[in-house]
Order: sequence, then structure tokens, then C-alpha cells
Amino acid sequence: MRIYFGQFMKGQPYGELEALRDHPYITIEQYGDVRCIHREEVTPEHVAQARRGLARAREAMLSDNYDIVVLDEVNVSIWFGLLSVEEVLAFLDEKPARVEVILTGRRAPRELIEHGDLVTEMREVKHYYEQGVSARKGIER
Repeated sequence: MRIYFGQFMKGQPYGELEALRDHPYITIEQYGDVRCIHREEVTPEHVAQARRGLARAREAMLSDNYDIVVLDEVNVSIWFGLLSVEEVLAFLDEKPARVEVILTGRRAPRELIEHGDLVTEMREVKHYYEQGVSARKGIER
């Protein structure tokens, strides 16, 4: 299947970018700053980046070029105030029947959970990051 990944709040290199760069059926685009931000650091430009990203993902979804469209970290984008629940619901209302849409990220709003056909919650139980281990080459980056 042909897959489009729209990565919200990401503008830096990640391992998946390198691993999938030359994959003929996968397209990845990032919408965000090079550096990570906190909720209190959101600027109008961050909001504009997310909205441009959602518009670009909508183009991909409606293009007939992709079978699966992934909005990576879109739930966190909503929590940060970069997008509204209403904007994402409007996006989903335009979804062609033949396209599968996947929304990822923590803190999924109740409205999106209710709208979805399948909801999975993954939670961290223990992570070595908490002990000061940074992203490791070949694993996380």
C-alpha cells in the first residue's frame, strides 16, 4: 500500500526518515520546527506550520495517490493548541472511503476517540530516558 506520513511538531531528523527515505511506497513530510517546543512556547508560526501541515495532508488524502494517511502526533498538536479538534474532525469528514486514516499521539481528545473506529492506547511503564539515557544511534535516531 502507498502510505503518506504527515509528522506534526517535527522538523528534525528522526530514525524513520533515514530508514524510509528511499522506500518507493512511503512518503514522509514534517510540519514543525527543528527544535522541540513546550506548550508555553507556542507561537503563531507554530500554529501556521500545523495548519499548513493539515492542509498538505488533506491534499495527500484526496490525491488518490495514497491508501493510508498517518497524521503523526496530531493529538499532541491539538493538546498544544496548534490545531483544534474541529479542524481535525473536518479533515476526517472529507476522508474518501478507500483511504485509511491513522491519528497518533498522546492525549487524544474525547471527540476523536468517539469518532474513531479503532482506538489503541499505549503507555510507558518504564523508560531508560528517565535515567538519563539519550536517543541512541540505530535505535531511536
